[in-house]
Amino acid sequence: MKKFNNCRNVIGDLIKKHREEKHYTKTEVSHKLELLGIELDRFELYKIETAKTSVKDFELIGLCIVLDIDFEELKKLVEDAS
Repeated sequence: MKKFNNCRNVIGDLIKKHREEKHYTKTEVSHKLELLGIELDRFELYKIETAKTSVKDFELIGLCIVLDIDFEELKKLVEDAS
């Protein structure tokens, strides 16, 4: 599996931060994603937040919609990581 700075994704912390700011549980995020047609259970969300798994593009888009994450914030995250 490919890694960047020894992580499988760079957005896990951002996802967790936004989820906790909204006081959502992983299960609540999972249910909200399901309404968008994205199946991502709470354990998979845990693996994303802890950078133990990569994130598919449609999962990232769904997470950004559910957690109200702005593209510019994602862009800055990647720029800062490089």
